[in-house]
Amino acid sequence: MPSSLISRSAASLALLCFGYLILLVSVVQPAAAASAQTEVRQFDASTGKWVKKHVDNRQLARKLNVAPVPPQIVPYEGRARPGTIIVDTGQRRLLYVNRDGTATSYIIGVGREGFSWKGSEKISRKAEWPSWTPPEEMRQREAANGRILPVSMEGGPDNPLGARALYLGGTLYRIHGTNEPWTLGKAVSSGCIRMANEDIIELYNKANIGSVVIVQ
Repeated sequence: MPSSLISRSAASLALLCFGYLILLVSVVQPAAAASAQTEVRQFDASTGKWVKKHVDNRQLARKLNVAPVPPQIVPYEGRARPGTIIVDTGQRRLLYVNRDGTATSYIIGVGREGFSWKGSEKISRKAEWPSWTPPEEMRQREAANGRILPVSMEGGPDNPLGARALYLGGTLYRIHGTNEPWTLGKAVSSGCIRMANEDIIELYNKANIGSVVIVQ
């Protein structure tokens, strides 16, 4: 076969392969973009209603912070029933009681001096990427320190409530994620219990509405 014909055949094959590659990329990219999107339920504080929104997992992944101390399985010999959540404010740990005589221990952030509390509540609501509506008292307190808080903030990676929230009874307290994982293990909050986003997602998936939460 003449060399010129071979060259033309090779060039045609290269163009065909290139065209197929472009087609493949054009099909894969939209599919990948679609898979990166997920639908979540958020509570709209301004209307008091639940709404469905699509979020970009690739963006949120940058804020899915890992805890400075990973969750650990520890022996549990207490009397709490499986599914109970025990918050040990002194040790800065949250225990989720398993069914096999163990508990899963998570590092947490707790209420700073003057904002700590103890008691027993039940999970009354669960939310994915919750919105945040700071109480007026908190807004005034922070304003006195030169920090202006929003009236309400939509859920997302920049929201201080993080990826998930478990609401405790009729109180203002929550177990929630955080976009400040370096505060875990410390007493820094206004009474809420902070967890790393990856940890609160795991706990959110295990805990049920009505589950008992003991803060001690």
